[in-house]
Amino acid sequence: MSPFNDTGFTGSIPDIYERYLVPMIFEPYARDLAGRAVAASPSRVLEIAAGTGVVTRAMAQRLPEQVGIVATDLNQAMLDTASKLGTRRPVTWQQADATQLPFDDGSFDLVVCQFGAMFFPDKARAFAEARRVLRSGGALIFNVWDRIEENDITATVSARLAELFEADPPRFMQRVPHGYYDTNIIARDLADGGFAAPPRIETLAKRAHADSADTAAIAFCQGTPLRGEIEARTGASLEEATSACAAALRARFGNSEISGKLQAHVVIAQR
Repeated sequence: MSPFNDTGFTGSIPDIYERYLVPMIFEPYARDLAGRAVAASPSRVLEIAAGTGVVTRAMAQRLPEQVGIVATDLNQAMLDTASKLGTRRPVTWQQADATQLPFDDGSFDLVVCQFGAMFFPDKARAFAEARRVLRSGGALIFNVWDRIEENDITATVSARLAELFEADPPRFMQRVPHGYYDTNIIARDLADGGFAAPPRIETLAKRAHADSADTAAIAFCQGTPLRGEIEARTGASLEEATSACAAALRARFGNSEISGKLQAHVVIAQR
């Protein structure tokens, strides 16, 4: 078990996450999930691990007005940022643990989760909870990052930090966001959560874009729980580590706007 708080999106992290990380890597997949939500023609949607609301905003923009949206996250600080940003129409924001959802059985006909399943300490239990609150015929749609080597900017940051802290590399990105890429394990966990039918899984490549190497480095080093791992180590300060990662990104991607490959799995499990 990690000695660090892998779900600690608190302090200044939510604002940095929203400002830098969301447009760089999360918005392309948010648009994809929102499109899938529209295609499902739901009447009531639950979002789990909503973070700062990038998928919530996309769904609120595209789903019909009469479709109810409840957006939840474990971290109240992330929801506070999301609600402050707002949506084009009302949604319900509610703090909730995905492994203990405070909703009645069969309350929703669609459950959506963007890049949250990797953080669930008991994934089968979280999937069982999603299944419990789904009506018969409803669906759970979620995505998870593919292996870190398939995600260029993240891999570059992680490699530079491994050089900088050679004796004890920060491993948050490999361990959590990019630690749940094995589709066989995902299918097994869904089955253990009660989803009898095999899931449909699509591997989807997109592009990450950042204004500069500096903003990309800030996004990862200061806008995720990776920050706590850097701050706990000696040999380089948070600012020095961020600068080192920015230099590595410039060396690989150039001095102006940068772009790199993203890759994730999109999973659809039917109730």
